[in-house]
Amino acid sequence: MKKKELNALISLLDDPDEKIFEQVSMKFLSLGEEIIPLLEDAWEHSFDTLIQNRIENIIHQIQFDLMKDALKEWSHPEQQNLLEGTLLIARYQYPDIDIVKIKKQVDQIKQDIWLELNENLTALEKVKIINHIIFDVHNFSGNTTNYHAPQNSYINNVLESKKGNPLLLAIIYTIVAQSLDIPIYGVNLPEHFILCYVDIEHMGVPSTPGNEGSNVLFYINPFSKGTVFGQKEIDAFLKQLKLEQMPGFYEPCTNLEIVRRLLRNLISSYEKLGYPDKSAELKILLDSLG
Repeated sequence: MKKKELNALISLLDDPDEKIFEQVSMKFLSLGEEIIPLLEDAWEHSFDTLIQNRIENIIHQIQFDLMKDALKEWSHPEQQNLLEGTLLIARYQYPDIDIVKIKKQVDQIKQDIWLELNENLTALEKVKIINHIIFDVHNFSGNTTNYHAPQNSYINNVLESKKGNPLLLAIIYTIVAQSLDIPIYGVNLPEHFILCYVDIEHMGVPSTPGNEGSNVLFYINPFSKGTVFGQKEIDAFLKQLKLEQMPGFYEPCTNLEIVRRLLRNLISSYEKLGYPDKSAELKILLDSLG
């Protein structure tokens, strides 16, 4: 778009006629991502609060539409990389997120673990090394003082603050472990997300009633610095919640289920804080995943 045309549209952003503003807004939205730098430049050179607010809303809507389309694309089975999905969610709050920096931070954790591994280690010994590097060397921990805060669900914040909720800590743990070919996966346990170490030889073999999680060697709780436990502890936890023992509470879940849960956590966080607009948008993103 030529500068003259852009300026003409910008000048209409303070028009009191809602129909004219709607037409102008739709025009900007139709131009998509390429128009954002021009809108940002117009924002910087404007001293009109109304125009600035409207520009901010248009930019946000463009970025939101882009993110929704990207999430739909990511939801295809062959595209469901966990780190990429988690980064997409972070872009909702942080559109200019430094993806290269985040991947370097994750790679550093992976490298530190890799240096301690060898082929002779048992599954439990590998987990002890992962726990040591993540929780002792890099000092990650559960955010118990501000448990429901939205920042606990954004990977860039958690990597910087070293504090997160059970799900985000589990996501970082899983991404690093799987990048090292260690078979650790998420478990969609109600009220508390955990991990499991899978027996590769029996991976994909469905469990039978009364023998849930039969392909799992043990479970891991990243929120308590990687505590290892067994099926009986899950049984007791479900009994405490007065919930039936469902296979999905014991077995690995998909990356799609993890990202859905991440969105539900954020929806709940923003509802608690009194941000209905954010909750409504995140519900749209959740619906886009099918």
